Amino acid sequence: MYEYIKGLLTEATPTYVIVECAGIGYFINTTVNTYSRISAQKEVVLYIHQVVREDALLLYGFATPEERTVFRQLISVSGIGANTASVMLSSMTVNEIVGAIMTENVNAIKSVKGIGLKTAQRVIIELKDKIAVVGTAEEMNFGVSSTVKEEALAALVMLGFVKNQAGKVLDKIIAGGGEKSVEELIKQALKQL
Repeated sequence: MYEYIKGLLTEATPTYVIVECAGIGYFINTTVNTYSRISAQKEVVLYIHQVVREDALLLYGFATPEERTVFRQLISVSGIGANTASVMLSSMTVNEIVGAIMTENVNAIKSVKGIGLKTAQRVIIELKDKIAVVGTAEEMNFGVSSTVKEEALAALVMLGFVKNQAGKVLDKIIAGGGEKSVEELIKQALKQL
């Protein structure tokens, strides 16, 4: 499995790039968001996800590890393949996808070409708990780091609260915006639990 490829960007389109590394040109599928971030660069680093199929060996490249993590989580959902996940990450930013999943916004996910109501609902159901663990995307979206949320959640669980219920309350508080310390999160959550 490849972690990343660093090399010269010899060709770039919104759907794929060719990166030359050690004399070898790698054909790497990308998202529109990644393309917009790297298209003006001469030397690039792309975080890679490799898909091995019976008839093909495919590389998907992402400008950030967070985008790759969300891609991997999306393809873990039944009914979403690598191409559909790429379309999602081209249609929406990582922050928008994470926000839609965390707020259970079915319409935002359904607005992506190729995603119907049932698939959108499945994405939310299967990824709501997983996406909260990603943390970095959540941090960018809501302004609170994952470690702060995790520490607050751990403290609430130790106090005897149910993990899922406490997690939902913390998500609501975080969605309200603003930087919060572990103590502030716990205090606000205790008022709502």
